[in-house]
Amino acid sequence: MTVAAEQAVKVMVVDDHPMWRDAVARDLAAAGFDVVATAGDGPQAVRRARAAAPDVLVLDLNLPGLPGAAVCKELVGENPALRVLVLSASGEHADVLEAVKSGATGYLVKSASTEELLAAVRSTAAGDPVFTPGLAGLVLGEYRRLAAEPAPAAPASGPSAPEAPRLTDRETQVLRLVAKGLSYKQIAERLVISHRTVQNHVQNTLGKLQLHNRVELVRYAIERGLDDA
Repeated sequence: MTVAAEQAVKVMVVDDHPMWRDAVARDLAAAGFDVVATAGDGPQAVRRARAAAPDVLVLDLNLPGLPGAAVCKELVGENPALRVLVLSASGEHADVLEAVKSGATGYLVKSASTEELLAAVRSTAAGDPVFTPGLAGLVLGEYRRLAAEPAPAAPASGPSAPEAPRLTDRETQVLRLVAKGLSYKQIAERLVISHRTVQNHVQNTLGKLQLHNRVELVRYAIERGLDDA
């Protein structure tokens, strides 16, 4: 990705440690990203993210006022197109899974190098999940565990349940590959379509199914056996 292309990617950095927050923001700006806002606590992060409308939120989990996972859940719930990269000192599995269930696209520990951070933000902006080595398998396993749990029954309106949304053949193909754990880049290569087209299909599918994030999408697909197809 060129610097010119990266300049179009708006990034916001949220961390309660000013020196760390400023250093990350400087590194991102130096690499050509457009750092549109920073925040030091949870409520401030929600307010400023709504105002600045970043493409990618680089988010610490340990925040005063409102935990990072709650910030992520609230903002992604309002705007499913928002990409969230958690940058945390914790590599604990429980923290990683909580972040993923809240809608985070990726998870990186703070011991990562600047180059790893920049690469992670690029991938997150593109919609591809990014995880510190060793965590990707854990997250995919959690996707499958969640999908195996019974989903809460949605109340039917009227005398009969509403008709299931109709997906196009291409949307179904993309959904099947998402459920298998492929990244958007891998799906684009497999189907010989552009990365942007894959993103559009995923967003359309989320809208049709009234889902909010990748976890819910994978649950839906696995419940219907699409990951085995």
